[in-house]
Amino acid sequence: MKPERCSFCKGTLYEGKTDFVVKVKKEVVSITNVPAYICNHCGEAFYKPEVSRKIDQIMKDFYKGKFLAHPIAAGEIKFEMATV
Repeated sequence: MKPERCSFCKGTLYEGKTDFVVKVKKEVVSITNVPAYICNHCGEAFYKPEVSRKIDQIMKDFYKGKFLAHPIAAGEIKFEMATV
């Protein structure tokens, strides 16, 4: 069931694909082309329950060594060190 509005900013949601990026300890994992409802205002992504379950399974399999991931370049900036 498609959510009606973004729960953060109340923007309109559209169906699309996004990247799911997560950092666990020292590793960054990026899962690309994930189906989601995406807010047209703030960009927040919302996932169907079956997509969330698949993301969970991919992460479990990744940490069991079942996936060989391509290295990605990632920069890390400490929040307290950033100047705006």
